Amino acid sequence: MSEPVVHIVDDDPAMRESVAFLLDTENLATRVYDGAHALLARVGELESGCVVTDIRMPEMNGLELVGELKKRGVTHPVIVLTGHADVALAVEAMKAGVLDFLEKPFQDENLLSAVRAALAKDEGEASKAKERAEIEARLSQLTPREHDVFEAVVAGDSNKAAAIRLGISPRTVEIYRANVMDKMQARTLSDLVRMALLRGDA
Repeated sequence: MSEPVVHIVDDDPAMRESVAFLLDTENLATRVYDGAHALLARVGELESGCVVTDIRMPEMNGLELVGELKKRGVTHPVIVLTGHADVALAVEAMKAGVLDFLEKPFQDENLLSAVRAALAKDEGEASKAKERAEIEARLSQLTPREHDVFEAVVAGDSNKAAAIRLGISPRTVEIYRANVMDKMQARTLSDLVRMALLRGDA
């Protein structure tokens, strides 16, 4: 997986550069944008990571940017930087799904810890998405009957209850269940249930 990038959006060049400089000194990769539209222009090729945006910008403010990113399916965690007068706007941004907001002037350490938390959250989401895709790939290898047994097992049915539900013998359920465990690469029943929970089945 490529190195995460902190995408810095601010129409003030001095602010943009000072945030980028601070993060660079901590060996965090950065990319700067002079406004919301510059970031949105790269939505299709945006590196994983997080977004740090000023709340007050011409053309499109930070809150509108958050809404636009959400509309376009961008799940990067967002941190907004706000002047004292814009705290109410920043609170509104939190309600809209922003991870954190920092009031200017902020302590360097506060920004660094907010960015680290955002990057950890993004990494967690990315690995979850990857795991979901792997589970879907394994599920697609199940026969329709094995899929039925998978559903019964993660619903908590015993072999006997699954046999009654599916109109087959408990012994046949056992055979299908062993196949399901094998194809899903589940060592235990709890593995199987966790997979179902991750994809929203249980």
